[in-house]
Amino acid sequence: MLERDVQNTEGRADRPSPSRRRLLGLAGGGALLLAGCRSDGAGAGPGGSGGSDAGGSGSRAGHRTRPAAPDGVLGANFNEEPRGMTASVLNDLRTRWVRGFVAMPELDCVEAPRQPAIRALLSFAGSGHGTVLSLKFPHRTTPLPRPGTSAMDKELARVDMALGAVLDKADILVIGNEPFLETRDEDRATLLNPFYRAVAAHVIAERKKRCASGCRTRLYMGALNRLEDPAWRTPAVDAWLAHVKATPELEGVDIHPHVAAIEQARAYTRYVLPRIRPEQRFLATEFSLVHWWKQHWSDSVPAAYADCYGVPTDTMVWEAVRDAVASPVSQQRWRDLLMNSPWFTSRKDYLTNQVRQFRATERLAVATYGALQQPAMVSDIRPTKAPWLLNSLYANLVAQPSANGDLAHNPAFFDAFRALQGTSSGA
Repeated sequence: MLERDVQNTEGRADRPSPSRRRLLGLAGGGALLLAGCRSDGAGAGPGGSGGSDAGGSGSRAGHRTRPAAPDGVLGANFNEEPRGMTASVLNDLRTRWVRGFVAMPELDCVEAPRQPAIRALLSFAGSGHGTVLSLKFPHRTTPLPRPGTSAMDKELARVDMALGAVLDKADILVIGNEPFLETRDEDRATLLNPFYRAVAAHVIAERKKRCASGCRTRLYMGALNRLEDPAWRTPAVDAWLAHVKATPELEGVDIHPHVAAIEQARAYTRYVLPRIRPEQRFLATEFSLVHWWKQHWSDSVPAAYADCYGVPTDTMVWEAVRDAVASPVSQQRWRDLLMNSPWFTSRKDYLTNQVRQFRATERLAVATYGALQQPAMVSDIRPTKAPWLLNSLYANLVAQPSANGDLAHNPAFFDAFRALQGTSSGA
């Protein structure tokens, strides 16, 4: 039964939700203690005491103590689009961690500290948030440079620009965004590993030179995709993981399990973790059920929804979403569309179960989940478009804000995300 006139009051008991106006800014806000950290001492496990915040200054002993390593943390992800990701959003979500990526060619035309994703993360870091930055090297249509060439020198010059801005400020730097997807098919088995090994060696050397021992910034390689498909568990992927295992300065690897079922995500950790060192950990800076949503993108809208809102019964889900993008609907109507669709309600516990699955390995450092719907997600809605917007914690581009300006929530995942805060193995 539809509850067309029920007021949406989710999540207002503790803090005001971010308004649309607040979402126009970048980062800000006061510092709070970070939750979900483990000790950085030798042999320490989950729940250990945290180290002090180095903050870029030396101690009386002449060396710096690194901040505690994150353990089982769940943060928010904005990918390359930081607009709208503010401290009020993170406060509303009850998280202190945030992640984004930078496409390295952008640094040819903007100073690294002014590049939007980097600028946002630096602002968050300055206000005490935990930050993760992934370096994206887009070579889907061009060959990866070979180490020792002028083309490689150009790539490393971009890396230096990023390092100059974020070393000892960002908590985690991920070398690579989705390398096996962002590289030409013919280069995956040949040029990919030499290129990324050269970048990693350069980053490691520069980190040692620029901020010596105790540097805040931890290094990961990332991220691996499609490991649920045996065809993607290639010798090149094994070589990637062998490099991670053999390099002591690397703390682990990133994974991006965008899947159709939670069981498929388990294939990632089962494949990756035995192939790296026991003390190494993993990130999951992106994960979702986008391929499940895609399977039902052309389903008919629920009959109860069609009857209540006077739309044809043969209206497809993607058509209803397209119409909501063109003219945002009430929060209750958006909720009714999803919560009367069995393909959605049958997966309403996905986020809770997935994060618990990650944490059960006792080797999760940080997972981040998409917070806001972004313009690219809602442009040119059509049957073949991947429905990334159904993942987001906020329905900010398809549903109207409330009377006081609060944004609409994902009817299943918003509350789940908040409930998962403070329940990490290191909290």
